[in-house]
Amino acid sequence: MIVVTGATGNVGRSLVRILVGAGEPVTATSRSVAEAELPERVVRKAADLTDAESMRPVLDGADALFLQDGGPSAHRLDPAHLVDVAKAGGVRRIVLLSSQGVATRPGSASHGEVARSIEDAVRQSGLEWTVLRPGGFASNTYAWAESVRTTRTVTAPFGDVGLPVVDPDDIAAVAAVALRVSGQHIGQVYELTGPAVVTPRQQAAAIGAALGEPVRFIEQSRAEARAQMLRFMPEPVADTTLDILGEPNPAELRISPDTELFLGRAAETYAGWAERNAAAFR
Repeated sequence: MIVVTGATGNVGRSLVRILVGAGEPVTATSRSVAEAELPERVVRKAADLTDAESMRPVLDGADALFLQDGGPSAHRLDPAHLVDVAKAGGVRRIVLLSSQGVATRPGSASHGEVARSIEDAVRQSGLEWTVLRPGGFASNTYAWAESVRTTRTVTAPFGDVGLPVVDPDDIAAVAAVALRVSGQHIGQVYELTGPAVVTPRQQAAAIGAALGEPVRFIEQSRAEARAQMLRFMPEPVADTTLDILGEPNPAELRISPDTELFLGRAAETYAGWAERNAAAFR
């Protein structure tokens, strides 16, 4: 049995569908899993990663665990306790969704240090493990959905600075392989990116192409974007995010071959992601 944490998120939902389609028994968990649109055969168990004990009944009898890094709540996790609970439940393999920032922003409390502490707990667990380090998600642009729907505009900073954003469905497909296939992926760290650098201006154009209507791009200043971000994220997270978006370092611009290594095909483009998810912007 495979437990998928974060089952209501962009990666988790897709991973659950892939595993169920492959005939795997799956338990999906998140704080709000009861309301999620998931396949009928999935067992749903609500739990909170920040409360490791709440995971005990979820993990009892599990063979493998897809572990999210906690996202905005990562600093509230007790990674060592989570690993102990997983081991007590019978888990033999953990696939961890970590962050590219562990390698590219190691000194950042928000993007590197917390994720590193979770990675360390998994590596030292004595279990089989695989670590996935994606860069920025294509789905982060869902933040533009309302303005695209209402005014056909995208407002963002650094309009002509690009990053190789990754399709969450590709992350899920890679995770499914790592969870199910023994051998070569055990004890490995993989970086996941898209196949090409794409700028916010190009992303807006791709959304417009998917909709069949032009979408206008309006560039924000860094200060304007920061003020907007601070409404829903802590100051250190906002500042490091803006540093990455505005001045990516060479490691953040690198196109990783790891997705193709896993899946035997090229990583999905942002345009492909926009085409498949055009309904969100319509």
